Amino acid sequence: MNGNSVLRRRTLLAAAAGVAAAPFAAAGPAFAAGPKIYLDPGHGGTDAGAVANGLQEKTLTLNIALQTRDILKANYTVDVRMSRTTDITRSLAYRTDDANAWGAAIFVSIHINAGGGTGFESYRYPGVGATTQRLHSLVHSNVLSQMRTISSITDRGQKTANLHVLRESNMPAVLTENLFIDTVANANLLKRADFITATARGHARGIAAFLGL
Repeated sequence: MNGNSVLRRRTLLAAAAGVAAAPFAAAGPAFAAGPKIYLDPGHGGTDAGAVANGLQEKTLTLNIALQTRDILKANYTVDVRMSRTTDITRSLAYRTDDANAWGAAIFVSIHINAGGGTGFESYRYPGVGATTQRLHSLVHSNVLSQMRTISSITDRGQKTANLHVLRESNMPAVLTENLFIDTVANANLLKRADFITATARGHARGIAAFLGL
């Protein structure tokens, strides 16, 4: 093989090696996905939750949660997982087991109240530490603030309860009760697209404030 042939062969080998390596080089290190946020739309599938005034809790909670996810992903670098994204049945154990296995940083469960009251309230597990209390406070205040851009809403307060999703989650967890489906004035608000979006925005802002986004 003459000198020109050797040079040409080396050039071709080098080019081939470069092509082979290129896909790996182009991929590079993956960008961090951001904090892991677990959203839990209450009920679903065979469990409709509370039903009144032409509304179903499972539909409202999914709508709020999907919009919360979309607002978060549009504005921040976050990784959002949901216990359901469609109308399917999920057990309480599935919800917390899934969040725990995924390694979520926070857990936010979204519900609609019933029982003839009015307004907004939220829950954390009794005896939790300052971190969960701070998450609770920020989510509660931001949801209430955004709801009040649409209508006057009664603040029923930040409460504690021994609920499965709060007790069995390994991360700071809160549960929101977004108005009363069986109170006509509240139900009329829950039928409004702008109110649902405001409620979702409040959840997203509270979560973002807690995570320092």
